[in-house]
Amino acid sequence: MRKLAIIVTALALATPAAFASDAEGTASWQQWHAGNALGDRASLQRGARNFMNYCAGCHSLKYLRYQRIGADLGINDDLMKANLVPPGAKITDYVSSAMPASLANASFGIVPPDLSLITRSKSSDYVFRFLKTFYADPAAATGTNNLALPGTAMPHVLSDLQGVPRAVFGEGGRFEKFAEGTPGQLSAAEYDAFVRDTVNFLEYAGEPAKLSRATIGVWVVLYLLLFTAIAWLLKQEYWKDVH
Repeated sequence: MRKLAIIVTALALATPAAFASDAEGTASWQQWHAGNALGDRASLQRGARNFMNYCAGCHSLKYLRYQRIGADLGINDDLMKANLVPPGAKITDYVSSAMPASLANASFGIVPPDLSLITRSKSSDYVFRFLKTFYADPAAATGTNNLALPGTAMPHVLSDLQGVPRAVFGEGGRFEKFAEGTPGQLSAAEYDAFVRDTVNFLEYAGEPAKLSRATIGVWVVLYLLLFTAIAWLLKQEYWKDVH
């Protein structure tokens, strides 16, 4: 798939605090948190780029239109069509997978799921952990396995970025740590940032209105406070003769 480019902030600018998951040690992977920020528009833009580059080949977002993404994330139609809308699609189309279901079923034995509601059904933390816990497994058909979803049919599509670590299991098959394996293009911190942006975008995709809901809520509360003050003043005016 062609590599798509939009205005992005360098991964190296991410703060050290954002990568607490690595500092905690890989044995505690079940406590890793995405820590994404839905209000970070630059992160959402990078996440949209990541999704279209690495996910849209197999997965769809059937409830979200390209045009809505552009409007919400501050990407004009021309830039959307040049970089995010695939050839042959219209900007008013829903985000669909580039892979026919029959081919996906033949390749993976299953049709890759639509990801519109993945963070709402599984949580953002789950998706974050899933994308970070692939490991080499020669016995698997794809050559990799996953701690968050053992036996997953999904190949490690981000292996060129993360690399493919080895998993070390102790007594009773208990996972102990990740060990060095095939290296990737990104450092651990950069890969964390990449995954966090992707998860951030998927959380947005699950409920696009969430971006504006908090802002609208503030104005609603201010309106109610103002209305309450006006009502109190009217009450004082109407009842002054009674008192």
